[in-house]
Amino acid sequence: MSRSALLFTLLSLLTAALFAADLMVGSVGVAPGEVWAALTGGACDPTTRDIVLKIRLLKAVTALFAGAALAASGLQMQTLFRNPLAGPYVLGVSAGAGLGVALFLLGAPLLGVAGHSFIQSLGIAGAAWLGAAIVLLTVMAVSRRIKDIMVILILGMMFGSGIGSVVEILQYLSSEAALKSFVIWTMGSLGDVTGSRLALMVPVITAGLVLSVAVVKPLNLLLLGENYARTMGLDVRRTRTLIFLSTVLLAGTVTAFCGPVGFIGLAVPHLARMLFRTADHRLLLPASMLAGAALLLLCDLISKTLAFPINTVTALMGIPVVIVVVVRNRSFFG
Repeated sequence: MSRSALLFTLLSLLTAALFAADLMVGSVGVAPGEVWAALTGGACDPTTRDIVLKIRLLKAVTALFAGAALAASGLQMQTLFRNPLAGPYVLGVSAGAGLGVALFLLGAPLLGVAGHSFIQSLGIAGAAWLGAAIVLLTVMAVSRRIKDIMVILILGMMFGSGIGSVVEILQYLSSEAALKSFVIWTMGSLGDVTGSRLALMVPVITAGLVLSVAVVKPLNLLLLGENYARTMGLDVRRTRTLIFLSTVLLAGTVTAFCGPVGFIGLAVPHLARMLFRTADHRLLLPASMLAGAALLLLCDLISKTLAFPINTVTALMGIPVVIVVVVRNRSFFG
């Protein structure tokens, strides 16, 4: 068995073990046999069955898909911008989602339209996804007229800063209760995803992952820069659009349903590069997806055990990885 095949096998087993542990660990411990009975419809205490199926299974599946989505979009952004510190939120996804939620939680009461039927039906997830999508669609539209990818990166950062200022104004003007709701959303949570939300989230993320697989060959060409990719016959603008669309579906959807979960998309691609010792996206993309899923499941386990917000745990685990990568590596893409 080759080194890569062995690593994929170990990563898959680790992810499966963490998924199983996520179903067993919590404020109430559930034995492996009871988890199996709950999942297969065997004889099981009704309360235990509800805990496993209606709470923990939803969180574990959410962590699985969210981790894979953030890692895949982070890898795409780092390769496209040729910047090791680029992440899935670099184009203003998180800022756009934050603006959507801020307008929903903070702006609607200020404008006196909180009780409007459309506003109520939109919900936090809908407002976040709409905000993220609008910002990224704007960036995509601008990118079709600009050749230099670094200019797009700067524009994305400027969009994010401008939106952050608007959100701060809304925070300053809002009531204490509305402000608290918004701050809680910014901490991230995997537990707010209901069965109906998961039924929407999974297909959208799957579509984003399929798109990211479709651009694996172009990503390999982009490793040596856009000019090189053009000389090899790559339609750079089309590829850029597909990558941005994938980022909307992946990072935008995760942010909408789980809040701005940080550092998974930034740290995991570097972990995959260090483990597999390659820059080939045919290996890096699936490796990043698996590692992202495993890491977010681990973060959820720690979050439940210590009763910390998920963003706190992902930051504490992701920051050391990024520091080690920056200090030890001179070349990230070769």
